Amino acid sequence: MRKRKKPHTLKKKNPKDKSFYGYLEGILSICINTILFGLKYWVGITTGSIAIVADSWHTLSDSFTSIVVIVGFKISSKTPDPKHPFGHGRAELIASVIIGTLLAMVGFNFFVESIQRFRNHQSAIYNTIAIFIFTISIILKEAIAQYSIRIGKKIDSRSLVADGWHHRSDSIASVLILICILIGKYIWWIDSMMGVAISILIFYVVFNILKGSISPLLGEEPDDEFKFTIKNLLAEFGLRKDNIHHIHIHKYGGHTELTFHLRLPHQMNLKEAHSIADNLENRIRDRMNVEPTIHIDPYGKR
Repeated sequence: MRKRKKPHTLKKKNPKDKSFYGYLEGILSICINTILFGLKYWVGITTGSIAIVADSWHTLSDSFTSIVVIVGFKISSKTPDPKHPFGHGRAELIASVIIGTLLAMVGFNFFVESIQRFRNHQSAIYNTIAIFIFTISIILKEAIAQYSIRIGKKIDSRSLVADGWHHRSDSIASVLILICILIGKYIWWIDSMMGVAISILIFYVVFNILKGSISPLLGEEPDDEFKFTIKNLLAEFGLRKDNIHHIHIHKYGGHTELTFHLRLPHQMNLKEAHSIADNLENRIRDRMNVEPTIHIDPYGKR
């Protein structure tokens, strides 16, 4: 018999801790990527490689997106105010959309320039220093990618995960460029085709980033595990699990609003119904770190 997953509880995340990790990742990214951009751009110009020049701008775009991440964390860490009673957590999602949009523009430019070079039969002449620089780039970018993705998942930050995938796409692109450097002297069109391959890789990353950010902004259906946890809490109050319906969640970064309808016997007096709803809300708030609102529906003969 298949075992059910243990009902999950959502751990509280300190906004200050999230901001610290976001700022740290952003500063490291800006410093590393600016240095790598200068080295890659210099190699691209001296070798006449469109793939390397395009990849250098891809690397620099990581610095721009990291600035967006920092700004996103700065805004999302603000406390709720009268105009934004649920806080500013969705600023992180908006930051992720901006990252994806910028990355899409970079990928499109790569694609167009690479096709033009192929039509013009333009090739590149590589040197040994390029191999060294791109080897270092692969190591550094994969390291910061793993850091961003791991920390982003730990603190539930979509913008950090998105930025991590941006770093990883640059690392993968650098691997392709390194292959291009090693076999470039044998195949004249490899530089152009590698530019096309990098642009396709970027478009794939953009799709995943935008999909993961736009969906929560539009609103998502609670997963089965989330519903299972709530229904188990109902059982603790002696209520049937099918007494609940219309379950909706609204996420605002680290703050989540939960609303649902609860069926109670029609003969129950208002004070008793309110007491059950109030106690259930407190239990959900403590166990799942969400802010619940319950609507009471009467059922039975009237």
